[in-house]
Amino acid sequence: MPDYVEPLSVDALWCSHGGASGPENLIAPCPIAASKEKNMKNNKSLYLITVAFFGLAFVNIHFSILGILCMTLPFVLLVRDKKKTWCQGYCPWASLFSTVGGKWGKKGRRIPKSFLKGDLNPYVLGYFGIALFITVMSTLRVAIGSMSAVLYPRFLIFLPLAVDFPQLIELTGTAPWVTHLSYRLFSMMMTTTVLGLALS
Repeated sequence: MPDYVEPLSVDALWCSHGGASGPENLIAPCPIAASKEKNMKNNKSLYLITVAFFGLAFVNIHFSILGILCMTLPFVLLVRDKKKTWCQGYCPWASLFSTVGGKWGKKGRRIPKSFLKGDLNPYVLGYFGIALFITVMSTLRVAIGSMSAVLYPRFLIFLPLAVDFPQLIELTGTAPWVTHLSYRLFSMMMTTTVLGLALS
């Protein structure tokens, strides 16, 4: 029987890994850590950025490229402030998970200690490392014409969601590799958000 702690909200799949600070323990998206609700109190509405991100993807998938900001800003702030400023106060995904976890509160499932102590870090890092590698390499292959662009989202990298993805605004003349990259970034954000909400 695994040890459990009392219910609390998940800080983020888009925040710090817990443990020591530093680039080796920070990646965006980032794995599950203990909730930092206290640090998020002054930025409770940041989750609206997450909602807007997914909403804009249905306006046009190319808005998903904005996800690159969520992958780079944590490192910029870490270098500037020497601490996990993004994760502790500005991450829209952490705000979403804390908000949802707060609403579900004690009715939610208890979180195993292994989630909070960082035992899952290698698995989470492995997933995002593979996802980023596939995203970069496949985008390069599309750019040089050695493969066709994949124009639909995927869950957990390998599970295609081959559905008619609504687009309110159609762009013409966009390079195939840009559209491919947009769908891959959307897929990573979607996967992280679904897993985070499931564990909140």
